[in-house]
Parts: sequence; C-alpha cells; structure tokens
Amino acid sequence: MSAHANESLDQLCVNSIRFLSIDAVQQANSGHPGAPMGAAPMAYALWDRLLKHNPADPSWPDRDRFVLSAGHASMLLYSLLHLTGYALSIDDLREFRQWESKTPGHPEHGLTPGVETTTGPLGQGFAHGVGMAVAERLLAQRYNRPGHEVVNHYVYGVVSDGDLMEGVAAEAASLAGTLGLGKLIYLYDDNGISIEGDTDIAFTEDVGARFRAYGWHVAGPLDGMDVSAVEAALREAQAERDRPSLIVARTTIGYGSPNKANTGGVHGEPLGADEVALTRKALGWPYEPFIAPQEVYDHTLLALERGAEAQADWERRMADYRAAYPVEAAQLEADLAGELPDGWADGLDGLFGPDEKPMATRDAGNRAMNAIAERVRALTGGSADLAPSTKTLLREPQAQDARAPSRNMHFGVREHAMGAIAGGMALHGGIIPYTATFLIFSDYMRPPMRLAALMGLRVVYVFTHDSIGLGEDGPTHQAVEQLIGLRSVPNLNVIRPADATETAMAWRAAVERTDGPTALVLTRQATPTLDRSVYPPAEGVLRGAYTLWEASASPEVIIIGTGSETQVALDAARMLAERGVAARAVSMPCWELFDAQPQEYRDAALPPDVTARVSVEAGRTLGWERYVGAGGAAIGVDRYGASAPYKRIFEEYGLTAERVAQAALDALQAAR
Repeated sequence: MSAHANESLDQLCVNSIRFLSIDAVQQANSGHPGAPMGAAPMAYALWDRLLKHNPADPSWPDRDRFVLSAGHASMLLYSLLHLTGYALSIDDLREFRQWESKTPGHPEHGLTPGVETTTGPLGQGFAHGVGMAVAERLLAQRYNRPGHEVVNHYVYGVVSDGDLMEGVAAEAASLAGTLGLGKLIYLYDDNGISIEGDTDIAFTEDVGARFRAYGWHVAGPLDGMDVSAVEAALREAQAERDRPSLIVARTTIGYGSPNKANTGGVHGEPLGADEVALTRKALGWPYEPFIAPQEVYDHTLLALERGAEAQADWERRMADYRAAYPVEAAQLEADLAGELPDGWADGLDGLFGPDEKPMATRDAGNRAMNAIAERVRALTGGSADLAPSTKTLLREPQAQDARAPSRNMHFGVREHAMGAIAGGMALHGGIIPYTATFLIFSDYMRPPMRLAALMGLRVVYVFTHDSIGLGEDGPTHQAVEQLIGLRSVPNLNVIRPADATETAMAWRAAVERTDGPTALVLTRQATPTLDRSVYPPAEGVLRGAYTLWEASASPEVIIIGTGSETQVALDAARMLAERGVAARAVSMPCWELFDAQPQEYRDAALPPDVTARVSVEAGRTLGWERYVGAGGAAIGVDRYGASAPYKRIFEEYGLTAERVAQAALDALQAAR
C-alpha cells in the first residue's frame, strides 16, 4: 500500500471517530463534541500504532493503560473502543447518555469495557494515571527477574487544558517527575479553548516549561492533527525511560465545523442538525449517522489480532517465569487477583494483651498494619509527609532514593494527589494501597476518595489526630465536621476504633474489603486498652457496633460511643449502674458496617423499645439522631475547637462521663 493510500485510510479512520462522536452527541442532544473532533488524530495515532491491548480481554494484566483524563470527551473513547473490537456495539453508541446505557456522559470504570478509570472531575484522570504508573513500577521492581520481564507496560493518557489548570495535576506531575516514571506518557490536547472562551483569559503559562521543571520529558508543541507527527513523538517518549513524558499537541477543537471550530460553543453543546450537515460536507463525509465504512473496520479491528498475539506472548513469558520462579509467580498472580494469603489475619485478635498500657490508636494501628504486612505483600503506601506522626511506616529498610523500590512511599505534602495516586494503584491491580494524614486534611482528599467509593476500589485511608483530642494545635487542626462529611460518602466505610484491640480489627476490616474504600480514624492521645477476657471480643468491629458492657440484659438506657469517647460511654454506663439504672454501653466504630447487618442483629444491639439513648463523639452531632432517636441526646462538638491541653478541652466541651450520665437520666425520665 502506498504512503498516500495509508494517509487516506488514516484520514478515513480519524473521520470515523469524529463522526461517531458527533452523531452520538447530536442524538443525545447533550455532550461535548469539540474535543473528540480535534483530538481524534492523536488518539488514533496512539491506538493504531502503539497501544498494547486486547479488546477481547480488557483486563489482562500486562496491557497498556489508557486514561481519558478529559472525561467530557467520552465519545472519543467510546468510538475507539467500538472500532477496535471491544464489547461496545453501534447500538451502545446510539444510547449515549441514556438510562442504563454502557456509554454514560463521562467514562465509568466497571461499566464500559476498556474504561480504566472513571473520569470527569478534571485532573483526577491525570493523577490516577500516575498511580497506575507507580503500581507498574512497584510490581516490576518486585517481581521481574533477569530475562523474565513479566510486568512491562505503559500508561498513556489524553489530558486537557482544564486538567492542567487543576491543582491535583500539578501535585501528581511533581511527584511523577521526582519518581522518574518513564512509562507514563500523556498527550496534551492543546486546543486553546475552554467553556468560557480562549484559554488566554485564565491560562497563559508555558506548560512545557512547567513540566520540564517538574522533571518531565516534553515534546512539542507539534501538530496534533498530523498522525505521523504524533506517532513519532510517542515513539520518542517510549524511548525515554527515566522521565515521564508530556507531548504538547496543538489541535483544533471542533475541527471540520465551519462555524463552531475554535470556539467555546463547540466545547459542551451539540453542533446542531444544520452544523452537523455543514461539517459532513466540509470533511467530505457521505455516510449516514452511526455509519463507518467497512474498510475502516477492516483496519481498526486488526487490534483484536495484535492484542491476541501480545497477550499470548505474555502468557508464554509467564509460563517460563512460573517454571523458573514458582514462588514469585504464584505471589504475583495472587496479588493481581487481589487475593489474600491463607491465615493472613491470624493473631490480630490477640495482638494486644490485657496488660497493655494505654496507647493512642495511631500507635496500635502501626503494630496492626505491620503484622498484616508481614503476610500481605501487596500492602503498600505512605503518608503526606507525616509518617512519624501518623505512625504508618512499614518495618523494612528505608529507600534513600525516590526511585528505589520500597513499600514505604513518600507522597510529600500532596494530600490531593496522594488520594488519587492510591486510587490509580488500586485500579492497576497487584497493590493494596494505603494513605495517611491528619483527619482535618481529609478535606484535601475528598475528590479521589469519592471516586474510589464510586468505583468500589480497595484503598485504605489512615486518618490520625481525629478530634479536639489533639489539643494544643488548636481549631485549625482539630477535626470537627470531617467525620460526618466522610460518613456522607456512599460506599465509604468510616471506622473509628475505641482502643488498640478494635484498631487491629479495623485494619482487618479494611484490608479484607474488596468492594470499596475504608477510612480508619485514629487518635493522637492514648486510650485504655480493654481487657478482652472481661469485655466481648473486638471482632464486634466487623459488624459495626456491639454491646461492650451492660448492667442488665434488659437495659433501660443505652449509651453509644466511638473512638476515644467509647471509654466515656463505658464510664457513664457504670456510673448509672451504680445509681441503680440498667445501662448498656455500645461501641459503634462504624455506622456503615452496622447498617449492613441484619435487622435482628441491629435490634439486639439497639433494642427498639429502649428510646432513652445517648451518643458521645468528639465531632458534629449531625447524623446521630438516626441512632439515638427523637427521645435521645447526642453529645458532641458543634463548634470549632480550641488550643489547650486536650483533657481541659474535653472538660470545657462537656465530653465527660458525668455529663453523659446526666443526659442519659434526662432521656430516661422523658421516656417514662
């Protein structure tokens, strides 16, 4: 085939991507046609020339990952997936943005075959892609052996002006440069247009210079409408193994539209029937909506053959690796499958004995996570420059070089990127990631935590310094509203253990959960370690709440505590018992786990006929009404904190056994 014929076929393929995107947006009368129209050539160059993937098996481990960080351009990705043979039909494209379709408005992981991560909130795809590249690096360092490279793939992405304006992308890019993630390659769709118009009104920096300063290899600016130019830049980026790459590709948003190209109007609105017709004429496209010529399919579906060959080659290499290194191969396969080794949690229930001195649950968390890490090799993570305070270092040699292999990661003061990178690591597979910072700074991490919950990712978030209990640091560092904020996120389990024994069980619950993330909320101050020969086993944590102590099996009043305030609840219940009141103390470390229990269990812990109930927690009382009811009382902190020794603050704020006991008596009197 002549060069001219190749160019002609390339153009036909590129226009097929464009018009499938145009037609889907037009039929839905909703969407973003401009970016797919402009970015089609560079995306096609990647998918046709370099991307290692198998549309027949979208989840084979050594595939390249592709992230569409500019998630509003979703039809670009859906068109590529359809044309290359993924299980996404032309009828699926016709159902773009419709109820229960496989082609939602923004790409959703787990819904559409071939979508590696949910994108839409700008910057998140960029940062999650960094996490995928981190996971590839870690697994390659952990498992590859001379002559046996069984982990060897790239992470590619298309990023937009909007992605690069977001702070999370800056954080992630900075860390990616520090780590030297040479297998991370992003195509920057530099079209110069945002929703409000020309990007010059808000974004005039030299992006290439910024990324060079981060330590990235930067190519361009180049003509992003030229398939050959983009391919050459991608191959140059592949050869750069010590730095991540950004390819600055100048494109024309809405390319082909006579009246809307290069305008903000083509960004987020359908072209309109008249403009669609004019665009077809301008680009010489004679086909009806949702039609691509057979010769395009004949070419793009070759991805199935290439993918099958690439996967078969990897499977042969895995067989050789398995023969040479059977232990490592079995471990790699288990990690990739997300499996935990037999007996991984053995001994956690006895990790803390009855003679333990009072300890902060952050300290207990360190012992628990290290006990787990001895058996669960996949557990890997770090903190936002706070490991000595969050107590989240794993016991193994510390790497002195950012690029050296280690299960202890250093995210720097980058909470937002840390959350997104952890999500990307979980998406990649083979890693159970954890992060750590103070609870107050969970606010910096909310977007990726929400996405992890939305995607059902296995990520563990460790949050210490959980309340006004951190004392002298004052209200800027004292978490008050963060607990209820996290609890409001669907599918995020929030566990606030009472003592060391509950902390071990909280870690168990977090690691064994495979359908969503878990936040472990831990204290800075010491809490008494409960003697489990006297009190019920801490496995009650796995059910969210359990009766910790009671004066009678038929209680008159129930006091519910979480975290360090569970001791306050326990003391108040005993105080009431001394006054002849049948009181029960309930530890409720996790609302979400408790709510998931059968009604019979919940009623046993909180009998419906006992309406005299009090909760005590050093945070907002909002939400506790669902457990204490209209006749109960919630004692907490509905204002900001203060700077003072924590015991004084607890007294001043009324988080004492005496006040809780009195509130219980008042509730009991009202109930009678």
